[in-house]
Amino acid sequence: MKYEQPSIGVYICHCGMNISPKVDVEAVAAFARTLDHVTVARDYKFMCSSPGQAFIIKDIREKGLNRIIVASCSPRMHEATFRKACEQAGINDHYFQMANIREQISWVS
Repeated sequence: MKYEQPSIGVYICHCGMNISPKVDVEAVAAFARTLDHVTVARDYKFMCSSPGQAFIIKDIREKGLNRIIVASCSPRMHEATFRKACEQAGINDHYFQMANIREQISWVS
């Protein structure tokens, strides 16, 4: 089995006005860009929207991403949405991870 070097895309959602008033999403994206194996890090107002998903799909295809992290709302709401976007772009949906920064960070601060 051949080892595949990780090429990670990190996407931080503003979730409208649910996350960005408490979390500096631009600073989180800027920090993520400094991490090993992170190829791209973006923030967007609604990552679950069609344009937000299109960013992920386009980056996977054009930048050769093989791991995806989305920091947004509850996985109960949109995990399937992002997994489907990963599959549509051609990567295994098990290389997707979601961080709930709405309920677990912004709503409790």
